[in-house]
Amino acid sequence: MTTISLLFTGKLLDKVSHWRAMQEVDQLIMIIPVVLNLNGNLEMNLSARLGTAANVGELDDPAVRRSIIFGSLALLQVQTIFVSFIAACIALILGRFVPRNGPQRAPMSTGNSTALAVRELVTYSLDFRETSNGRKSGIPTLIMVASTTMTAAALSGIILGSFMCTLIVLCRKFNRDPDNIAPAVASCLGDLVTLVLVGFVSTLLIPFIRTPIPFVVALLVLCCAITCFLYTLKNEHARPLLTEGWSPLFGAMVISSGTGIVLDMFVSRYEGFAVLAVVISGLPGAAGSILVSRLSTSLHAAKLALENALPSYSSQPKHPEPSALLTMATLLLITLPVEVFFLSILDGLGWLNLPFLFIVFSIVFFCCAVLSSLIIARFLTHFLWSIQRDPDSYALPIHSALMDLIGQLLLVLCFEIVSHLGGQVRKDK
Repeated sequence: MTTISLLFTGKLLDKVSHWRAMQEVDQLIMIIPVVLNLNGNLEMNLSARLGTAANVGELDDPAVRRSIIFGSLALLQVQTIFVSFIAACIALILGRFVPRNGPQRAPMSTGNSTALAVRELVTYSLDFRETSNGRKSGIPTLIMVASTTMTAAALSGIILGSFMCTLIVLCRKFNRDPDNIAPAVASCLGDLVTLVLVGFVSTLLIPFIRTPIPFVVALLVLCCAITCFLYTLKNEHARPLLTEGWSPLFGAMVISSGTGIVLDMFVSRYEGFAVLAVVISGLPGAAGSILVSRLSTSLHAAKLALENALPSYSSQPKHPEPSALLTMATLLLITLPVEVFFLSILDGLGWLNLPFLFIVFSIVFFCCAVLSSLIIARFLTHFLWSIQRDPDSYALPIHSALMDLIGQLLLVLCFEIVSHLGGQVRKDK
């Protein structure tokens, strides 16, 4: 499911980049990868927190469940709207000061991971400046970009947040562990839904860019954020989270943006790099997010047990919790067949024509990516817990951004090795 969603998002990204709004206000294209990454991280944080609450029994009381869910959704609105506005300002600044590399636009590829999207989308926006006197900038552009991203982020938070809350409650009701389901679902659906909403909202607002309508829309979204902020302050379960988890979100944004610049020279060099990077970054990241969520739940449950606060029905689980090493081995064995199946589909449909030597090395490096993801997930979760930081809020953004970087660098290494061994993997010039 995660792999299919990643491919659909990549295809959609290719289409959206040619729409009128993206052509006229290219800061919208620059901001897409940042918004996708940040919204995906917030959704995974939400799923991890609620998964922990479900597994320790906090969601079994109807009154507490309503308070936690409504507080979490309100907090999600505050975070997404605020971060989206900051991202819009950053996109406007980058649009004015980032130098251009060349006069011709590089074709969009089908990758959807943050690093690839940054590379391709920034390349496009840079090239656009060479063919004109400069990007459209100023107050109308800032309002247009901010209004689009804030509205799309708010709608995404409502839709995906409500879906994730419902999914976790149903998992608890039917005795399923949400830590095995929710993070991967949040990871695969977050990018797709957010990208659809960004394209939809920008298409609706672009005819009115020189009118007060985008400003009015932004004001309405801002009023929504203020209302949610006031509600969060009154919610005892969500109020402490208002001051937590901001630093890893912005740290992840820096890592993701830097990854796109570092990999710029390699993406256009090798055949099928964008398509393959989707899986070698996305699938290991999803596996790592599952491990983070499970480890965090175990740590919270152990803490509550020590404090004699764990409900009796949760203190003696029907099925013993598997060890961390067993969980890591299981996740590795589950993701490997998916990678083999993915490569078989690409070869069978004729989308890629890569030598057998590359297939072998790509599977090996995919295993390295998954193993790296699981090791980082385990180390990062325990490290954050040791310094009294909640892994549900701090671990997932950093882990996701690092896997974007590590996964694609491993793919670069794979291409380089096969190329030096005589494999035909370079694009025809």
